[in-house]
Amino acid sequence: MTHFDTAEAYGPFTNEELVGEALAPVRGEVTIATKFGWNIDPETGERRPGLNSKPAHVKRAVDGMLRRLRVESIDLLYQHRVDPEVPIEDVAGAVRELIAEGKVKHFGLSEPGAQTIRRAHAVQPVAAIQSEYSLWTRDPEPEILPLCEELGIGFVPWSPLGAGFLTGKVDPGVSQDATDFRSNSPRFKPEAMKANQALVDLLRRFAEAKGATPAQVALAWLLARKPFIVPIPGTRKLERVEENLGAAQVVLTPEAMGEIERAASAIPVEGERLPPAVLQFSYR
Repeated sequence: MTHFDTAEAYGPFTNEELVGEALAPVRGEVTIATKFGWNIDPETGERRPGLNSKPAHVKRAVDGMLRRLRVESIDLLYQHRVDPEVPIEDVAGAVRELIAEGKVKHFGLSEPGAQTIRRAHAVQPVAAIQSEYSLWTRDPEPEILPLCEELGIGFVPWSPLGAGFLTGKVDPGVSQDATDFRSNSPRFKPEAMKANQALVDLLRRFAEAKGATPAQVALAWLLARKPFIVPIPGTRKLERVEENLGAAQVVLTPEAMGEIERAASAIPVEGERLPPAVLQFSYR
């Protein structure tokens, strides 16, 4: 595992600090991605409503990221969400200047629409797109994945395990604790989880045949989709990290992929993938 993903919004700031400290001894062996774009005070970390990708704000944010991550240059810098108040050409231009200054190496976008990608790419080549993608969230397939293939852009699925649901470890009969971010997700309402359990059952059948776990098959499915896909599963437990790494050893043949596709296409996923307040910022 050599690629680590964080953002100034995670905390804010605390996860970048943690990642910077943890990876300092192996900095030459890893790549680090982080993200700007929410309206966060670059000095205090105060979170304000909405988005902010104004070029001056982005540049101030990056200076803070460099300090927290303990790096001289950020390997991959994403715009966390597309800001409708700032033309994407201006954002790409600001990142292009940061690349010229040596503060950033590569430019990425998170949850953008296809036209936004094209416009940004014309100003500063986009290295990676990060959007939610898994067996239960397949929104990128019609437009975004073909565009990445056309333009030579990497694709980084976030929540590749469906916020943990596809691991089979979430009890569909139990509501999420109010402190859990999933408690606000339409797909984690009890009735939706019960309906979506069919996807977990599908993964479990293939996992048993492979001597693997449902999580490993879910990740192996992503790895087998396209050679430019790099999923970023998150976890708080070492044993889950080790389990996820095992997905690289699970080989899904074209026949197995076809079988999964046929079975999954017959399972309608119930519930929006994100709460409306968050979903509004996607695919702009």
